[in-house]
Formats: sequence, C-alpha cells, structure tokens
Amino acid sequence: MRKARKYALDILYAADVSGSSLAEALTAYATMSDHPLPAYSRTLAEGVMTHDYLIDGYLAPALAEGWTVERMPAVDRQLARIAVYEMVYENLPPAVAISEAQSLAEELSTDASAAFLGGVLGHVATLLPASAEPEG
Repeated sequence: MRKARKYALDILYAADVSGSSLAEALTAYATMSDHPLPAYSRTLAEGVMTHDYLIDGYLAPALAEGWTVERMPAVDRQLARIAVYEMVYENLPPAVAISEAQSLAEELSTDASAAFLGGVLGHVATLLPASAEPEG
C-alpha cells in the first residue's frame, strides 16, 4: 500500500504543480513509467481529485490562523489530502493514515513536514464523524 500511496502522490503532485487535469497526469505517468499503476493508486488519485473541496474543508480548520491549504508546500498538501481521503472515504484508522503520511513526508519533503502533518492530521482526526474513528 505504501508504494500505491507514493504513486498517487506522484500523480497528484504532478497535476498540482503543472495545473493539469487528473487525466493528463495519469497519461503522463503511463508514458513515463515502466510499470502499470496500482489500482489503489488510481483510487486514491481519483478520490482526492473528486473530493478535494470536502477534503480541504477538513484541512482548513486544522491550519494555523492565516494559513490556507494552498499555502502548504505541494508535497505536504497532497500527502495531507491522501491521508484525509483514506480516513474519510476508505475508513483507514486515523493513526495509520497519519503514520503513512508522516513516513512519506520524512522521505520526500522537508525536515519539518512529518511533524507538521502529524499536527494537522491529528486535528483533522478529531473532526471526523465517529464512524471514521477506529473502534475501541
């Protein structure tokens, strides 16, 4: 699953920074990659793009005053969106989604990104409906 998240991040990041559509980003990925895109990567990328407004609605209140989702570094923004999508739409336990986002941030973003995402996504987890929270 981690590789699937990484591939989804690659696609979402490419679409974000280039201003292209998901279809264009998927086509570019297919052209440049030597392996097929995992189904879960496509699910994540399509889900994030389809529900970005609702996902950003969870992220916005978790940010410091004066900050917006658009001001976040692009990698962190897409990692946060993937994590929120997984928590809300895939019913992934928040602790798992947060840990996965932090792990990818440690590998792919700034030194402060993992802690930043942990704080933001931890706040988001408190906003989720009870059905999205892990049992027990």
